[in-house]
Amino acid sequence: MDTFEKIAYQEGYQIIAGIDEAGRGPLAGPVVAAAVILPPGYLNSEIKDSKKLSAGKREELYEIINKEAVAIGMMVVDADIIDRVNILQATLQAMRDAVLELPASPDFLLIDGNQRIPILTPQKPIVKGDSLSISIAAASIIAKVSRDRIMEMYHRQFPQYNFQQNKGYGTKEHLDAIKKFGICKIHRKSFHVKYLNQTKLEFNV
Repeated sequence: MDTFEKIAYQEGYQIIAGIDEAGRGPLAGPVVAAAVILPPGYLNSEIKDSKKLSAGKREELYEIINKEAVAIGMMVVDADIIDRVNILQATLQAMRDAVLELPASPDFLLIDGNQRIPILTPQKPIVKGDSLSISIAAASIIAKVSRDRIMEMYHRQFPQYNFQQNKGYGTKEHLDAIKKFGICKIHRKSFHVKYLNQTKLEFNV
């Protein structure tokens, strides 16, 4: 899990950040990106792609990463911006801004996916990077836990959608709730989903 980090250190880079996001696919809620700088040579066999971890294990590792990382940056981009610029651009913006939020400036970035982010810092996109780089995996955990907590907060405001359970993803229960109650202010109106595009639906604020 640290091969890409080792290569970057061998190439002379000294401060390496892993970047990942959570929330590209849901129908509601923000996309959240995190950037994590781990100490050189850092290893933890439990840190892996957040999607392969239970919610409880993610929470546990979230606390460990917050304690042991050199630096963490995070950025939240809400649904209105996603609707305005599209989800890809919103994701890249969130990733860039998460890097800019780091209290220490990295000189090399490892990014999950196949897209470079709009920043001058040298960088390497890695497809399935959250399974191949411990820095990206750590960022995936920070982003996922942070977004889940945001959606749990929105659940208290809009309990009819059960965001606490579905986290904004298009489950049958969520789609049925949209059909029944309409959409709320955190739904992504630009996502072309059957119930989201019926003009009869009300916008619940």
